[in-house]
Amino acid sequence: MTTVLELRGITKRFPGVLANDHVDISLNQGEILALLGENGAGKTTLMNILYGLYQPDEGTILVRDEEVAIKGPSDAIANGIGMVHQHFMLVPVMTVTENVMLGVEPTKNGIFLDKKQVARRIREISEQYGLEVDPNAYIKDLPVGTQQRVEIIKVLYRNANILILDEPTAVLTPQEVDGLFKILRALIDSGKSIIFITHKLKEVLAMADRIVVLRGGKMVGAAIPSESTPEKLASLMVGRDVSLVVEKKKAQPKDVVLEVKDLYVQDEREHLVVNGISFDVRAGEVLGVAGVQGNGQTELVYALTGLLPVETGEVLLDGESLAHATPRQILEKGVAHVPEDRQRHGLILSFPIYDNMMLCTYYQPPFSKGVVLQEKIIMDTAARLTAQFDVRTPSIRAAVSTLSGGNQQKVIVAREFSRPIKLLICSQPTRGLDVGSIEYIHSRIIEKRDDGVGVLLVSSELDEILALSDRIAVMYKGQIVDILDADTVNKQYLGLLMAGMKPSDAASKSEAGQKIVERVF
Repeated sequence: MTTVLELRGITKRFPGVLANDHVDISLNQGEILALLGENGAGKTTLMNILYGLYQPDEGTILVRDEEVAIKGPSDAIANGIGMVHQHFMLVPVMTVTENVMLGVEPTKNGIFLDKKQVARRIREISEQYGLEVDPNAYIKDLPVGTQQRVEIIKVLYRNANILILDEPTAVLTPQEVDGLFKILRALIDSGKSIIFITHKLKEVLAMADRIVVLRGGKMVGAAIPSESTPEKLASLMVGRDVSLVVEKKKAQPKDVVLEVKDLYVQDEREHLVVNGISFDVRAGEVLGVAGVQGNGQTELVYALTGLLPVETGEVLLDGESLAHATPRQILEKGVAHVPEDRQRHGLILSFPIYDNMMLCTYYQPPFSKGVVLQEKIIMDTAARLTAQFDVRTPSIRAAVSTLSGGNQQKVIVAREFSRPIKLLICSQPTRGLDVGSIEYIHSRIIEKRDDGVGVLLVSSELDEILALSDRIAVMYKGQIVDILDADTVNKQYLGLLMAGMKPSDAASKSEAGQKIVERVF
């Protein structure tokens, strides 16, 4: 087997943090190497070094047995290395063709941009690897999964033979994950090599040829998927035994906290996306909202938290209307929100961690006296929450933009879970988190439930919905098609409802439902 890449003794230090500690990794031709580890384990830093975004303090990089100096992304590209970042590097108002050619613009007669040539090459790449992208489409009009395909086309257009994918499934729907895996196999079959950064154990075991585990900046183990288990990998990642099963006692629901009646909501393009739904959430229970992403769940949460207007219908918190309240009024009434898009709706990226920890309460005692902020109290509180929620950072003064995606999520969870609340709305609360953090956040959600908080959980992870929910509402095309007792529902039937089907007999439920679940999840 031909070795196409070697990292030898890679070490990277930041102020107060040893991000990579003498890491040795090799990659073979036609191989998917999974780089597994907790948030802050050093995975992305290591790959940013390989792509030239950081310079190592020690160590060497060899491409096809030749030592290379990678001072920037142009050097990486020249050596056949391409990277698809977790947060896509695309210009929304430009077309697929314009994004792909950006920085390497071919011309006709030395004057005019040759977009037709680029579009033709995009079609060739799309056909070869099953990427299915329209070269003339605008990025802003494409779903997330298709945008990711554009990023892959960008690196293939630049003749990359080694592809780095950083958390490639973090924002994808189950169908898009299936599509991505097919694309990766097509790339491998053509002789490409892939480094796949992730924290999702099932995906690692399904896709990888080899697994390397980082913890605390060091390589702590390697494994072959056929010889490993989720439990073994989780233990390697975290350095302790991790429970992959949510432990909870039976819920003791009390009075209704949230009541939604005949709710209609339009999206930002004025399309009706929530179509007359009604449900309630009781104190001391978790109501899970299941559904393939794009069926109105996002807009439902936006409407409940004041980010989208309610067209018609009622939203009542302890009997008081929230239908036309502002986000601040809603949070002041005791609603906490862990948003789906942490960077857009959960954080101010340029602000330090301590400011982001106080975004909901900075103007209230004890954090302020009139217009004067109480800096010591704010700093002490932020330091305590950072430690309590295991946010990996050298300083609470660091800009939250410098944190990994998972640690950014922890900042939001720390802020929202640490204040007095009646209702907790969690939308994709563990997206981008590692197994240790998922275990912790799941236990905190159940702890809030047991403290008498009503919890509305929206997740595209079916296992998460089944593990945490006491009741499950299934959304399809903007409507709730059924509300089920989580103790009695099965995956097959749930899969049928999520696909808009509701057979009447048990046999069809089992057979058709299993096919739906296999396809979607």
